[in-house]
Amino acid sequence: MSDYCITLKPVYSCPALEVPKDVKLPKGWSLSWHQAATLEAIRDSNIDVIFNTAMTNDGKSLPAYLETLLTDFCAVGLYPTNELARDQENQIKGYIDKFQPDNKPRVVRLSGQELEIYAENEGLKKAAAIGTRTGQAEILLTNPDIFHYLHRGAYLTHGDSPDKLWNRIDKNFDLFIFDEFHVFQAPQIASAINTMLLINNTNRHKKFLFLSATPNQQLLERLKLAGFRCKEINPVDQSKYRFPDSADECSQLKTQGWRQVSREITLNFISLEPTAKASETWLKDNSDRILTQFQKHPGSRGAIILNSIAAVKRLTPFFREIWKPYGLVVGENTGLSGKEEKERSLQADLILGTSTIDVGVDFKINFLIFESADAGSFIQRLGRLGRHDGYEQNGQKTAFETFTAYALVPNFLVEKLFLGNPPTLEPTGIYDRCFFHNQIRENYRRINDFAGYYSRWGAVQSMRLCWELGNKTIKQQYEGSQKAFQAACERVFNTNLKQVFGRTQAWAREWQQLSGKNKGNPIVEDASSFRGSSPLQCGIYDLTESNEADRFKTYDLPGILSNLEIEVMTKEEFMRSLLQTSQRLEEPIAKGQFKHCLAFMKLRAYREERLNWRFTYSGKLEHVADAWKVQVLTGIEVWQPGSYWIGEINQQLKKQALVCYVIPRPVAEVRSRLRLPMHFAIYPISDQYSFHDPTAPYSIAFSQSALLLDTLAYSFKSQGDEIWIA
Repeated sequence: MSDYCITLKPVYSCPALEVPKDVKLPKGWSLSWHQAATLEAIRDSNIDVIFNTAMTNDGKSLPAYLETLLTDFCAVGLYPTNELARDQENQIKGYIDKFQPDNKPRVVRLSGQELEIYAENEGLKKAAAIGTRTGQAEILLTNPDIFHYLHRGAYLTHGDSPDKLWNRIDKNFDLFIFDEFHVFQAPQIASAINTMLLINNTNRHKKFLFLSATPNQQLLERLKLAGFRCKEINPVDQSKYRFPDSADECSQLKTQGWRQVSREITLNFISLEPTAKASETWLKDNSDRILTQFQKHPGSRGAIILNSIAAVKRLTPFFREIWKPYGLVVGENTGLSGKEEKERSLQADLILGTSTIDVGVDFKINFLIFESADAGSFIQRLGRLGRHDGYEQNGQKTAFETFTAYALVPNFLVEKLFLGNPPTLEPTGIYDRCFFHNQIRENYRRINDFAGYYSRWGAVQSMRLCWELGNKTIKQQYEGSQKAFQAACERVFNTNLKQVFGRTQAWAREWQQLSGKNKGNPIVEDASSFRGSSPLQCGIYDLTESNEADRFKTYDLPGILSNLEIEVMTKEEFMRSLLQTSQRLEEPIAKGQFKHCLAFMKLRAYREERLNWRFTYSGKLEHVADAWKVQVLTGIEVWQPGSYWIGEINQQLKKQALVCYVIPRPVAEVRSRLRLPMHFAIYPISDQYSFHDPTAPYSIAFSQSALLLDTLAYSFKSQGDEIWIA
């Protein structure tokens, strides 16, 4: 236990006062207030968009699919990670088994890799594969990326009408569900708004449901501007949660039909210096304390959630070695973990992971250690704990005795919370969840919400969609829709699409001058993408991965430079190895993700210490930075002392035309002043005049990060040699 330890009271959710007579629930089931309110809103013809902001683990998925279980209502579920989509697929199939509907809905899950493999196996183009798979489902589970790109015509071939895919899908499905949408930033929110406006203006009576414990006011306000009729279902605001102080009060609430959402939690704050390896060092130094938790409480299950993939990769073998003599299993779940490793990890005694496991996946644990970067990630990760009374394995049930968490936080947060004048929290204090969450939001680091993105860049997508609606193959059909769509977009993004078109033409001319090509517009392509292009993505053959089929991965060059020990290989070697492995194992391996990789390499090990490196530019950066705008540059390379292979990478990198934004200040200063998110992709860069400076005097962001930086850079003003924030 730490010096700063508090208790969080259990949480109970209010039962529905009334359940519609046609809703036949499985024996022993009941609806919470928010579940009944969500179903009512879905059925209400005067409501277009529903926001359910119930607490994590309060059963937001059930009302999302309840109408589909009861009637011939069809739904699309959009999930930010494939792990979450897989988790939801199992949950929905469990609902179907329990409800036993007369018309059993077919459930289809579709990820990018699954789509590619299905298309190859069936000898279909991707558009035909999407059409086939979506036509076989009453419940379609996919990701917002695929949903975005099929509405942008990405899977079509020359001559296809722009609405070939989305017209049929949008008409066939009644409800579009966006789950855990708070994890996305302004570009993805702008994309969702554009897609919703397209659906709304080309179809009638479609519903949209957002499920997130963290409401997004920007999204709500902009949808209202567009004329959507919105309904917010917020149990916190409606006092639909109780936080009992005693076991007797818990029993009383249960008898009244209140459902337990979270158990009582002991939360320890561990104050650390905000340095790169502080958490990793603490975990190694306190590994005995962690093991003692499992020895004192047999049957315990735990998770350690960290910010860095490399840290998880280094710590997993460390804990495995310590725990092996005690018969305890340690699992790993990160963006670089193979599919088989991820699935195994769900049954481990202790799982080490990153953000791949803190977004919505339902873990049955009673012990949690977690890092965070801001208020949102703190609350999200803490929400993984206290969700279940126990677990079942091999037919044997295990009940949890206690629920304990350790928050590894920067020392300034502990000082604000416990040592302020007056302090916000008292050591050994007992608090309800709503009060505690509010204190975290008010005292933890607040990150930038990039509010300026919508008017500056969001309408680039609108302009392209509006242009497509005027395509000769569909122009007559959608003439009224096109005008209504344009008007709605201009209201939402507070801009004029003709002016946006003029800006895109200027970028096209600049690109033609730079490249000598008559086609293409890299800036528009990035602004029209969902998560941005990946110009620095590399193909990785992971020798540390035990399952051969999972060894073929992608990772961004900056992460490779900092954390990996690698050996360069050619694209031909990489693809030949992939094909041979697939044939030998008789198992398909998706290869589309490697099509545009910058380079290919073997991953041999994870470094104990991060290596220093920076980007370099062959010309003079002063003129580039003084332009204060998004630009396309070539001639960018990497400088990393002692790297024998970087020359091979630079041969490819310097030829790349990269959408970027350059600011004439060091990275640390830009990050701090602009309150950038932890994983925001901004890097140090020098030119020939500053190559030997100990700290690179310029910062550079690429692709979508460049567009986001563009919306903030106006706040930098120059007064002589001094930079200040307006």
